[in-house]
Amino acid sequence: MALTLSQQCSKLIEDKKNILIVFDKHNKGDAIASATALLLFLQKLGKRVDIISQDYVTPKTLQFLKGVEQIKSEPEYLQQFVITIDTQDAGVHELSYDIKDKQLRIFVTPKKGFYKREHLTTGKTDFKYDLIITIDTPDLESLGDMYDKNTQLFFETPIINIDAHSSNEHYGHINIVDMTATTTAEVVYTFISEIDKNSITEDVATALLTGIISHTHSFKGENISPKTLALASTLISLGADRDFIVKNLYRTRSVATLRLWGEALTSLQFDHTIGLVSSILTKNDIARSGANTDDIPEIIEELISNSPQAKLTLLLFENLHTQEYTVEGLFVTDKGFDAMKLVNKYNPTGSLNYASFKVKDIPIVDLKKQITEELLKQLS
Repeated sequence: MALTLSQQCSKLIEDKKNILIVFDKHNKGDAIASATALLLFLQKLGKRVDIISQDYVTPKTLQFLKGVEQIKSEPEYLQQFVITIDTQDAGVHELSYDIKDKQLRIFVTPKKGFYKREHLTTGKTDFKYDLIITIDTPDLESLGDMYDKNTQLFFETPIINIDAHSSNEHYGHINIVDMTATTTAEVVYTFISEIDKNSITEDVATALLTGIISHTHSFKGENISPKTLALASTLISLGADRDFIVKNLYRTRSVATLRLWGEALTSLQFDHTIGLVSSILTKNDIARSGANTDDIPEIIEELISNSPQAKLTLLLFENLHTQEYTVEGLFVTDKGFDAMKLVNKYNPTGSLNYASFKVKDIPIVDLKKQITEELLKQLS
């Protein structure tokens, strides 16, 4: 009899020892919290686990999660290079090495005689990881350099793909994609509860509830289902502290972040014909607030959370750290709109409903006008 999907996952988890969790380089709260929950769960099962996401920096609002400090921005190593020397005749007296002009030189002194070229062979070990789990990632390209620079790892290693979005391309060897779920955290809960429900600790439950609250803006979203609310109740019964989560997500904003939010509100505009909420932040706005660009993602989350009529949300901001004049954009859409397609002219990166892009040498006000006109033309 063929194994069910949950049985396949349980068998795969049971057989593997070194697991890599990865998620979209444009990471959001749901992905970060879900990956952290899975990390803690698998570690409790005795697995060695790493989480990697390109250019990852933990948002201030999520630093309270246990395990989140283990997320890395790049891998340390994936394989070991092996040099084998047949020492049967010559033996080994001494081994040393140095690095000169960025080249490694290894010195092996025989006990007698000398080594010949045929005594030497080279090779590589197997990959460090024997299982990959992707979280909230529509396609492998969304992983950025983690995939682009290590494609062989992803070709040779089994992948479990966990997601809740219709844009997912089902690229995994096992695909756990539930489009009826509101958040990926819900899908992760189902996944781990079918493997070992007794290993869902308070910290795991807290991370999963954080993913749900973050994605739904504390249950303010339109697509919240009774199943989502029921799971939130279950997680609270398992030890997740809702008040503690809400306090960290929404009540610990720095004064600088609040000032930056005020600057964004000052330039806020709403185009009711296409449901576009847009705002800009100049270098002066950011400097005046005392904030930095790390706070920008929080601003667009606030725009979305506090603009229930918005179908499209656009935030443009001037880059503080480049010599050339550069404007960066974050563009988020509701279901039914393809964010990447709508701003395709600007070579965006991202996913179906979240795109980011950079534009040089166009003043921020002019760029906003240009994008708005293009959106009106496409959606009118």
